Amino acid sequence: MFGTVNPAVGGETGHWAYRPIRHPVLPEVKHERWVRTPIDRFILQRLERENINPFLPASRTTLIRRVTLDLIGLPPSPEEVEVFVRDRRPDAYERLVDRLLASPHYGERWATPWMDLCHYGDTDGFLTDQLRPFAWRYRQWLIDSLNADKPFNAFTIEQLAGDLLPGATTDQKIATGFLRQTLSNREGGAEPEEFRVLQVIERTRMIGAIWLGLTTGCAQCHDHKHDAISQREFYQLYAFFNNADEINVDAPLPGQWKPYQAQRSDYEKRRRDLIAPIAEELWELERRWEKRLLQAHENPGRNAHWDRQWELLGLIWGGGRGEGQLEGVEIVKRDLLRRTAREQDDILDFFLAYPGGIDSRRYADLKLDKVREKLEELNKDLPPLARAPTMRAALNPRATYVHLRGDFRSRGEDVRPATPACLPPLQGPGDDPASDRVAAVPPRLALARWLVSPDHPLTARVTVNRLWQEFFGRGIVATPEDFGTHGAQPSHPELLDWLASELIAGDWSIKSMQRMIVLSATYRQSSRPRPQLEETDPENILLARQNSLRLSAEAIRDVSLAVSGLLSRKMGGPGVKPPQPERVIMEAFDNKEWKPSPGADRHRRGVYTFIIRTAPFAQGIIFDAPNPGEICAKRERSNTPLQALTLLNDETFFGAARALAARVRREARGPEQQRIAYAFALCLSRAPSQREIERAAACLEQLRKSRPLNQVGATEGTLPETVADSDESRAWTGLCSVLLNLHEFITRD
Repeated sequence: MFGTVNPAVGGETGHWAYRPIRHPVLPEVKHERWVRTPIDRFILQRLERENINPFLPASRTTLIRRVTLDLIGLPPSPEEVEVFVRDRRPDAYERLVDRLLASPHYGERWATPWMDLCHYGDTDGFLTDQLRPFAWRYRQWLIDSLNADKPFNAFTIEQLAGDLLPGATTDQKIATGFLRQTLSNREGGAEPEEFRVLQVIERTRMIGAIWLGLTTGCAQCHDHKHDAISQREFYQLYAFFNNADEINVDAPLPGQWKPYQAQRSDYEKRRRDLIAPIAEELWELERRWEKRLLQAHENPGRNAHWDRQWELLGLIWGGGRGEGQLEGVEIVKRDLLRRTAREQDDILDFFLAYPGGIDSRRYADLKLDKVREKLEELNKDLPPLARAPTMRAALNPRATYVHLRGDFRSRGEDVRPATPACLPPLQGPGDDPASDRVAAVPPRLALARWLVSPDHPLTARVTVNRLWQEFFGRGIVATPEDFGTHGAQPSHPELLDWLASELIAGDWSIKSMQRMIVLSATYRQSSRPRPQLEETDPENILLARQNSLRLSAEAIRDVSLAVSGLLSRKMGGPGVKPPQPERVIMEAFDNKEWKPSPGADRHRRGVYTFIIRTAPFAQGIIFDAPNPGEICAKRERSNTPLQALTLLNDETFFGAARALAARVRREARGPEQQRIAYAFALCLSRAPSQREIERAAACLEQLRKSRPLNQVGATEGTLPETVADSDESRAWTGLCSVLLNLHEFITRD
């Protein structure tokens, strides 16, 4: 279908990824009875061609554990396993899948791979790595959108241009927090424009990796060496984001808006009354301050003091105020008559706090330091109103040009927003680029719509490939971030196109696509090794069995807490800080505080763990969580001694073992063998064999005779007060630690 790799652009003869998506005819196969969904026909056709039979199905206990971990990232309870195993109705599995897809925990599980793509973080990155107090608002939007099965086309448009939609809602603006996940540098001496440019470049790279599956960043400094993307085209794509500015908007949480509104009028009156006696002189002083700032901006290097004040406007505004880094800079650039009342109040407050020495005598005569203190007290009296990081069209439009050799200071030719020539044009067939209708659509919104247009050859392919990767450990294209000429060829090209066309035809429903995958006979196969295929298909590319997959860093911790009974299923809200060694946070700038969250919050799901970019949560890094400063389209899966040591000794896992031991002894009050069986049911979703029962009983007996176990997990807040510590509880803790360390426990079979 795809022919040989050719870097030629588009059409029917170019590189396979640029060709139009087709809807292949479903293949004819010999073993019709094996087929459960159309997916199976494509897999079976290839197997039959190689004279390989598909594998036997997984057991029902394995299947419920597999699909539950895959869809919600948590293990099934023993009761859920028992109900499913006993349910012999033909649609029992389909109803199980539908229940899991409807679970509110679905969004928490599927938010993680998307957060990897946009490299979500709660801090800026770079040296000072300042905090982002409202970054979590985007994560909450993401989880809610996934749970609601927001169509992927709308999901895309809102994240890239939600602020530009007609009548944009607060939620649609919050969605653009996706573009705020780029790193920011607010350290002293940093050139604001340099790092703004780096943010725009990173957004351009994100478009390439996430929607196009292309290494667009390789064209930043020169024409792409392998793919049909020129340096000029890179900056044409860059131009879509060059005129977008960061801004934090009011986004009240439930219960905040009414108290705020009730006091807002009184606040405004008191503010006016405070300023009125000196208003004329104050405005004149502020305008002189703004004029000096603009002079420094337009003539850098002439006055070091005011150069620094201009720099601080960006650094302090973005840091201490928690706003978009250059928001204050852009307000000062904007004419007074075009500012909102909120912008004018904000810039006045900033001037009073950081006057830069402008007419110090007059500042003192007007007692502006006292005015500043009174305004600060007045602001404290106003009920809090949560904010959210978003984007908006630039207040002051910028020209875009090619950066010669990638240096923004070396100006090449001017460019306008445009898409790569190897892909369909931005406007639809018959549209006149000069028409009012096309011109009226803001470029960034036009780009977002173009990415999910039905005739786009890449977005749907790239998206279904990443979904497939999550269920089988390997995409149909093994390089999910690179569909270019140096990326991998698809193992099942017709299946890739069929899935992509189905995604588009199915109104871009991700849950429908996932349902089809997990209902397939291909997905339901056993993951047991097939020695006869080790030479012919060692990587299981043909999918003659299911793959055993090591759980993600977040899931390993989540399932440990879940089976122990410690897991808090509270959803949403700011990030939390689970316990970790104090020395970890010493890697962060200025030794940022990491005070473990109190109570149940320390046992929240991993998706809510606070991410400090310069010192990520150590436990996550050990289990292959990606660098939160880089785009990650596929996590590595490793098996290291450090992981084993962590599972045995880390406070979280040892505490989970103690809580699991207490749970088993509390909830299974029968003989020892019955308690062992219950522990297996909780951890592995199956009954133990007689041999396993005997070995577990022998382990218990040995632990009863040994020295007390290390109490590393017994720190304050780890366990409920009702958990007793005795020789018997320590023995059971040791056995439960063994279960939590089993390969079978941390693996999705």
